[in-house]
Amino acid sequence: MSDTGRKDISDKIESAVKPDSQKSTLDKGKDTVTDKLDNFVGDNTRSGDKSFVQQASDAIFGDKK
Repeated sequence: MSDTGRKDISDKIESAVKPDSQKSTLDKGKDTVTDKLDNFVGDNTRSGDKSFVQQASDAIFGDKK
């Protein structure tokens, strides 16, 4: 199982719950970069190589392209 390069599910939840109006410009930029990296790595990792947590995260949060 490989979660290398994936965004931690707790970070995804925190980012989704906090409104953009309460995020700094740095936080918004960080979210954009880490979301794109997470999507890239997730799209290029076979489902069988993903941990249960990452499979669940992909199902819940979907693709934010």
